[in-house]
Amino acid sequence: MTVALGVIGFGIMGERLLRAALAHDPAVLRLSGVWDPAPEAAARLAAAAPDVAMLRSPDDVIAACDALYIATPPSSHLLYARAAFAAGKAVFLEKPLAEDLPAARSFVAEAEAKGERAAVNFPMASSPAVAQIAAWQAGLGAPQALTIHADFATWPRGWQQAAAGWLAQRAEGGFTREVLSHFLFLTRRQLGPLSLIEGRATYPAGTGSETAITARLKAGDVPVHVTGSVGTTALDETNGWLLEGETGAIRLRDWSIAEKQAPDGSWHTAPDALPNPAMRPLVLRGQLDKLAALTRGERVDLATLREALEVQEIVEAILAG
Repeated sequence: MTVALGVIGFGIMGERLLRAALAHDPAVLRLSGVWDPAPEAAARLAAAAPDVAMLRSPDDVIAACDALYIATPPSSHLLYARAAFAAGKAVFLEKPLAEDLPAARSFVAEAEAKGERAAVNFPMASSPAVAQIAAWQAGLGAPQALTIHADFATWPRGWQQAAAGWLAQRAEGGFTREVLSHFLFLTRRQLGPLSLIEGRATYPAGTGSETAITARLKAGDVPVHVTGSVGTTALDETNGWLLEGETGAIRLRDWSIAEKQAPDGSWHTAPDALPNPAMRPLVLRGQLDKLAALTRGERVDLATLREALEVQEIVEAILAG
């Protein structure tokens, strides 16, 4: 079965996934149509994929697809997901699930009760670097502590400025939702259920998103310290996930570089490590393979709605401070 993929929302993430789909095996997955309300989106689609139609409405995209990718701002995620479920389609959502946390809880409960085919686009579910971290973790002994950081020159990042209208706002945007959520998902997968001990967020005057956060959590029984900040690095962004165990330490830095600490304290990079721009196509190919399998009714290890909700619960608690 060749899976027809529809895309609602042709911003940065929509275009990234579309380009990955164009490069995918056409016997596995094909693009069936795109919709975005922005007038400039049609021109960008014509330049990126002249053979893919910009359809007239979200309903047209849903009707034409087997699986729907939703890459709109969070406030509209559930509207399109419910419409796709009603039409019998599989759904692949961006995170967070929704702007409203109670609405996200109700949505997940409904989808689980009905056995809907759905997943959330946390790419670390298909990352070779994460697979390496997981393999190394088995040799660390009992985990002792985890440290996560994400720091930015500006927010949104330079390549996201076209979406600053919502990414820079407190209601739907901010780096905790957009970036730290990925590392919380990774933590949940590797170490167990998350619980927040304390969290604090710093905001500018007005309605802007957070400029700094700090939080203490537990992942299973492992203490976790999380920090994030804007304006504290000259780099567009830098991030890290550092796990210390009984017999050593491992880390994932800058999204895609897996490293292991030697007995002398030096860090050694995995021999097949790639910078994130080179790693991203491999990760998205894996995500699309799994999405096609999910659409066919197969079991996959994409991020579930429940995992995404658990991450969102922690994120919103930190932001509430």
